[in-house]
Amino acid sequence: MGSGSIRRSAGALFRGALSGSGPRTGTFTDVPMTFAASTASSASAGSSASTNSSASTGFRASADPDTAVRSARTGSRARTGNQTRRTGSPVRRTGYPIRTVAALASGALLASPLLLAGTASADPKDETPKAPPPPAKMSKVGGDRLGVPGVQVDLAPGAPKLPGADQVTARSWIVADAESGKVLAAKNPHWQLPPASTLKMLFADTVLPKFPKDQKHTVKPADLAGMGEGSSLVGIKENLSYTVHDLWLGVFLRSGNDAVRTLAAMNGGVDATVAQMQQRAKELNANDTHVVTPDGYDAPGQVSSAYDLSLFARAGLQNAEFREYCSTASAQFPGDKGKDGKRAKFGIQNTNRLLSGDYDIKPYPGIAGVKNGSTTNAGSTFTGVAQRGDRKLLVTVMNPEKKEHNQGYREAATLFDWGFKASGKVEPVGRLVGPTSEEDGSGVDGNGNAKNGREQAQAALDAADGSGGAWTAVGITGGALVVLGLAALGVHRRWPLPELVRGRRHRKE
Repeated sequence: MGSGSIRRSAGALFRGALSGSGPRTGTFTDVPMTFAASTASSASAGSSASTNSSASTGFRASADPDTAVRSARTGSRARTGNQTRRTGSPVRRTGYPIRTVAALASGALLASPLLLAGTASADPKDETPKAPPPPAKMSKVGGDRLGVPGVQVDLAPGAPKLPGADQVTARSWIVADAESGKVLAAKNPHWQLPPASTLKMLFADTVLPKFPKDQKHTVKPADLAGMGEGSSLVGIKENLSYTVHDLWLGVFLRSGNDAVRTLAAMNGGVDATVAQMQQRAKELNANDTHVVTPDGYDAPGQVSSAYDLSLFARAGLQNAEFREYCSTASAQFPGDKGKDGKRAKFGIQNTNRLLSGDYDIKPYPGIAGVKNGSTTNAGSTFTGVAQRGDRKLLVTVMNPEKKEHNQGYREAATLFDWGFKASGKVEPVGRLVGPTSEEDGSGVDGNGNAKNGREQAQAALDAADGSGGAWTAVGITGGALVVLGLAALGVHRRWPLPELVRGRRHRKE
């Protein structure tokens, strides 16, 4: 396999195996929602190092996209007294009698809770920590019911039944009409949770308008400093130049923290960018969000919510370039210079599996972005936008309790299916508010909470019905995306029909 190719096997897609010592803050597992239980079990039994350790995951931050997606190693070392051996290899003599070694080995086995964890005598109830309950009080931006713990939905006669808790296990989720902002159903949408790389939507909405796509930047070593261990990477190399267009493809397709850091350096640095992102969140009435890193890497205090992530997606989709990048399934990315001075290129594929597909999941009909993520603390996170007929929906899911392969995408697809069937057959339980510049101030108070509760939310929903699609979010025909290759969304404020942009789903340049 060439250095510029992207592996698509299950092992190559797995980033950050589970381990026996539990998760450590800051481990990126960005590609998945791809959790392979057998791989994790091997890593857990073979190592007691944390998920950030290269010994347990076989991964180090690397500019080479092939080395940046290695699966967990299972060739671990086993220690018995003063004797060290590699699993499957002959025992090396150390001078101790065989019976002494055997006794020490037996004692180590009996004393090791890690080794006992997988035996038949272990209580399976102790292996999975119980999920924390949602806060009793949450923000009420968008309506009072959105601040109430649990599932919120008002089914009208003939409406399809909402998927059960066994089908949608996410701690927090929301289904909203992308144009009007009506929230069709939600579960704990204002629960503040780690966002992972879905926070890159806010990064893009903040920074993308500042630089023309053909502007070039030569990467300095300082640009890439400070990236967390295990960061997802697109493969940027120091002392080489990239266009802004290249960098944004790296952000959206490969969720590259190296691309984020480079753009942040162009924008005045990480601290300045984080401050601008926080200000932008405030402008969008995304009051559940606290930004610590520009790329979504786990950090103490960094949180967002399903509601806020939906606001970020809706705002970003107003920008044609944002729509292009988030809906591109594959592209070519600049590589090293050859002896002739020419730059090689390698293929990159979007890690959003509802857009690009995977060996066990097909692209979702009508999908057109937006962003996925996964870290140790956040679990799987995903915000997507899709169209079917004249219905355009936004769906966000955060941290499914089930950890099966591509579980986050499956739950998002389930919610999309329900939302398209339920549109027009449910009473909204709230709304996605607009930016402070477009709100009249009557619906949100100084603390970001809803004024007059349901009455204000319903009044805004009624107004949205007559606005002609003030927040149009999608402009593609559902189902035609896969057949015709239409992938970019048409989004324009104050216009009911967006302009279509064709031929952007698979880029070949």
